[in-house]
Amino acid sequence: MIFVDTGAWAAQVWHRDGNHEAVLRWLAQNREPLLTTDYILDELLTLLTNKGVKPLAIRVGEELLERCELAVLHTLDASDKREAWEVFRRFHDKEWSFTDCTSKVLIERLGITTAFTFDHHFKQFGTVAVVP
Repeated sequence: MIFVDTGAWAAQVWHRDGNHEAVLRWLAQNREPLLTTDYILDELLTLLTNKGVKPLAIRVGEELLERCELAVLHTLDASDKREAWEVFRRFHDKEWSFTDCTSKVLIERLGITTAFTFDHHFKQFGTVAVVP
């Protein structure tokens, strides 16, 4: 399973993103199932709305929330959030967002070895290979 971060989703669905073509090429050859979280979905919908493409945000939200066509959507539970809070506090020298910390916790708990992202923070985790 491959973890998908906000920037990869944005580049896939928004043709004006500079990474759009690279994402489409990578997705065309990928055969692994994709997984994302409710926190990533929140970031993605907010990002797209702020870019002025709310109809696109709605379409992506429907695909992830209602039809699950793009990826498995994992909802973080209270334990995940507590652990992410501890990561956020422990790694105060990093500029990781709380959402980054929730991603790190889930990736490590599920043993995910690949993250589809453009966020350099994932390389700092030290536990996943970053694609594309």
